[in-house]
Amino acid sequence: MSQQGNIDDVQEPINSAPSEVRQIIERVWKLEKGRLDKKINSHINDNILDIVKEEVQ
Repeated sequence: MSQQGNIDDVQEPINSAPSEVRQIIERVWKLEKGRLDKKINSHINDNILDIVKEEVQ
């Protein structure tokens, strides 16, 4: 399988998710990317929980 096929397989659940779910995924991804860029090793569970609560309201 090509690399593009693998990327499409991974992206498919995100692309087919409802917009609310995609918004949560994008916010969590940005949060995690920022943490990795800054090499922060703390836990982010509370941050993720806050994001989900905000999006659900």
